Amino acid sequence: MSYQQKQNKPSSDLMRYAGLGSQIFAALGIAVFVGYKADAWLKAPLPLLVWILPFVVLCLMIYKLIKETSKRNKTNAES
Repeated sequence: MSYQQKQNKPSSDLMRYAGLGSQIFAALGIAVFVGYKADAWLKAPLPLLVWILPFVVLCLMIYKLIKETSKRNKTNAES
C-alpha cells in the first residue's frame, strides 16, 4: 500500500461508517412511519407495529453492520 493510500484511509473509513449510520437512521425513521401508518390502517387498539417494525429493522441493520466491519477486518488482516 502506498503512502497516499494510507493517508486517505482514515477519511474513507470515516465516510464509510458515517454512511452506515445514516442508513440506520433513515431505515429506523421509515420503519416507524410505516408502522404508524399500518397501525392506523388496521385500526389496532395497541400500536404494535410501531414497536415491532423498528425493532426488526434495527436487528437487521446491526447484523449488516457486523458483517461490514468483520469484512473490513478480514481485508486488513490479509494486507
